[in-house]
Amino acid sequence: MNAKTTTQRDRKELLRSLISEVVVTIDRDQHQADVEIFWEGGANTDLQIRLNRYEGPRRLPEDTIDLIRRLAAHHPDHQIAAILNLQGRRTGQGLPFSRARVQGARFRAGIPAAPPPDPNSELVTIHRAAEQLGVSHFTIRRWLRDGLLPGEQTTPGSPWRIGLTDEVRGRFVPNVPDGFVPLAEAAKRLGVARQTVLHQVQRGERRALEVTQGRRKGLRIEVPHKELGLFAQA
Repeated sequence: MNAKTTTQRDRKELLRSLISEVVVTIDRDQHQADVEIFWEGGANTDLQIRLNRYEGPRRLPEDTIDLIRRLAAHHPDHQIAAILNLQGRRTGQGLPFSRARVQGARFRAGIPAAPPPDPNSELVTIHRAAEQLGVSHFTIRRWLRDGLLPGEQTTPGSPWRIGLTDEVRGRFVPNVPDGFVPLAEAAKRLGVARQTVLHQVQRGERRALEVTQGRRKGLRIEVPHKELGLFAQA
């Protein structure tokens, strides 16, 4: 035992022997403790000590818990964490989300984990849709953006879930059928804006196909010859 340690201990013992009484009064509203020390011999010392604020455990906002609940119906914890971080959300302690933190939040809220993927489901990701339809991710995103492909997102930034029904698969063909032309050509022949043609497709008033092979691949719009005849007479 060194001399320095012995000296510190001796000083503490000396102080204890000189103190007659200590009175501590805590003011929780002011987060302060008033300490009054009575010394042997009649003297006293008043001290004020600031107390650390304890606000209790901070909970996740209800909208974040609700979003986790909706995301957990389809997505695993690591994907949920990425989506929450992309939206700038944080845990109750102000930390970024991780797989473990999402899992903890689910357990506390009684939210079950997402079921394993169903290989027979018609709902697929952009990657699987592009792979099965033989087109690029860009093409799938373009069809989603233009409202030509049925898809849904739980929240902005979450993975798309695309319904690949037989009817949807039939919109992707290797060759250009008769009566189908590029979007710009369809708008020109019909005498309307390109967006008008897309709106007609979205409403089911006009057919659209994606040609997947050859030099003429891309979006094609159906313009029947009878419509061309009517437009030519106008």
